[in-house]
Amino acid sequence: MKSKEKSKLSRRTLVGPVVAVGVLAAMTTFAPSAYAQKDAEAIKTLKAMSDYVAGQKTLSVTFDSDIEVITSDLQKLQFTSSGQVQLSRPDKLRATRTGGYTDVEVVFDGKTLTINGKDKNIFAQVDAPGSVDQLVGTLRDKFGVLAPGGDLLLSRSFDEMMADVIDAKDIGRGVIDGVECEHLAFRNTDTDWQIWVELGARPIPHKYVITTKAVTGMPQYTLRIKEWRTDVAADAFAFKSVQGAKKVAMEALADTDEVPPGTVTGEKK
Repeated sequence: MKSKEKSKLSRRTLVGPVVAVGVLAAMTTFAPSAYAQKDAEAIKTLKAMSDYVAGQKTLSVTFDSDIEVITSDLQKLQFTSSGQVQLSRPDKLRATRTGGYTDVEVVFDGKTLTINGKDKNIFAQVDAPGSVDQLVGTLRDKFGVLAPGGDLLLSRSFDEMMADVIDAKDIGRGVIDGVECEHLAFRNTDTDWQIWVELGARPIPHKYVITTKAVTGMPQYTLRIKEWRTDVAADAFAFKSVQGAKKVAMEALADTDEVPPGTVTGEKK
């Protein structure tokens, strides 16, 4: 993806399908005027989710992600990946993402950041002492690497996610993988985003969709969290290179995107 578009997605990260709804739209009309500009229940649910996730000292989740791109002739294409995120607060993270074009792993032990291009058998390392919160910003701003759902993992995720929200709605209930969730929808100037939060004592996110309105065709990013656990192996954050792996400069690992090189991702409106 282009750097400007990538940075926009990274604010809402760890991109999804557009469903044809012409027949349904002809039958029903959704009236956003029925909701307050900032729905207190949506904000309350998002805060509960953020506090719960931030309160987990360790967690391990698996995910599927879909990213849409718009070609120069306005064809919408979707690329799909799967992966895992493991976290130990405040300063350890491992994230993997495997798709049709890259197989990448990010390992952080509180001192060293390793980006491992598993499909090319190369890896790069840099000193990056600090917290996971600091790492997510470093990955995004310095290296252009997006930790899947990175903003969901931050200790201050609520503040980050609500920073530029201009509208919030509690849409109602939805079911994700058999789990009943509260469906929330938020709007920023350039993006719309939705999140489905499990009902009950464990308000964890199950689905996260970001729509980029400033790009022709309004491509989406979709994250679906498939498994959520709080047990993480003690050695999960130690990088182990495979035999024959070559250490390279960080610049040699620039191509870690979810889409094939050279894919056109549309133009800004």
